Amino acid sequence: MSDINKVVLAYSGGLDTSVIAKWLTQTYGCEVVTFTADIGQGEEVEPARTKAEAMGIKEIYIEDLREEFVRDYVNPMFRANAIYEGEYLLGTSIARPLIAKRLVEIAAETGADAISHGATGKGNDQVRFELGAYALSPGIKVIAPWRDWDLNSRDKLLAYCAANDIPVEKKRGTKSPYSMDANLLHISYEGDVLEDPGAEPEDAMWLWSVSPEKAPDVATYIELEYERGDIVAIDGEKMSPAKVLEQLNRVAGANGIGRADIVENRYVGMKSRGCYETPGGTVMLKAHRAIESLTLDRELAHLKDDLMPRYATLVYNGYWFAPERYALQAMIDESQKFVNGRVRLKLYKGNVIVVGRDSENSLFDEDIATFEEDAGAYNQGDAEGFIKLNALRLRIAALKGRL
Repeated sequence: MSDINKVVLAYSGGLDTSVIAKWLTQTYGCEVVTFTADIGQGEEVEPARTKAEAMGIKEIYIEDLREEFVRDYVNPMFRANAIYEGEYLLGTSIARPLIAKRLVEIAAETGADAISHGATGKGNDQVRFELGAYALSPGIKVIAPWRDWDLNSRDKLLAYCAANDIPVEKKRGTKSPYSMDANLLHISYEGDVLEDPGAEPEDAMWLWSVSPEKAPDVATYIELEYERGDIVAIDGEKMSPAKVLEQLNRVAGANGIGRADIVENRYVGMKSRGCYETPGGTVMLKAHRAIESLTLDRELAHLKDDLMPRYATLVYNGYWFAPERYALQAMIDESQKFVNGRVRLKLYKGNVIVVGRDSENSLFDEDIATFEEDAGAYNQGDAEGFIKLNALRLRIAALKGRL
């Protein structure tokens, strides 16, 4: 007799999670609660309710988490300028902690014994979901069907659906050949031809952006306003966090910005090739570094740069709710109290070009930095002693034959 009576399932309404919902009831004899999150994936989520009801699900949660996602997850990450292995803006990684958080919260609300997800045993998402769940609810049970069952192909899944009267769409001709994941920050593509690292993806694959070759011949200019490291307005219009990202996705995608083709090192040990579209995030990273260049102290900026790869790795590997991420975030957020002002950008054929920045908290002093007469604001003679002191160790090493 199973000790699992109720399971909260992260449910999209697609083939995999529809099969999982039925498999859970058959395998554990348990009740299933479905949870569907709208985090800006660009699809209607209400059809998931209809599909769940058709399967006899009684407790169905469908929630719009777009504002929470950008405010509490995307924005804190971009304050860190986080980028994994020099290229990946962590679009999938940053969405998993929020979903894990709601899964365990709903489990507590409904009295569920376990949560379940549709991540495979080869990927990072299983780690991200489960690390988050265990951090927030140490006693929670996690069921990962892809690690347990033998339904390891689309044909087997469809056969299972036919045998168990599970309603699914079978229109193969209209389905993308890629494994895709989307949220308000990005869309990812894996599988099919992309499993060959040497094969160029077809242009039709990309859904959120035009190719740079087809982007407008006239540049688009935008101005972003920052408060404490977060964008609060575009072109003078105040917007909520989610609306900011939605608008940046539109304008950047229309200018061919945000495509990345990467071979990355997964936490589980293998290399994986993926393509990512992050138009708004690409603009956010460039603009945030621009406003920081004006407002951050040099050593603080360099410290952030030193710590950023560690922060990015924590996010990528699923340690959002870990004490080291909280500690790094506290330092990063403290660094942002003077990161206020405006950044002007030119978007043109895949490029994000900073054309201006200004801030009431600027550390740039024109009187000191000028190449013209500075009226004594800076004594150039002071540089001689500065240079000699910094050269002292080099001179000693040279005299000792070390250099």
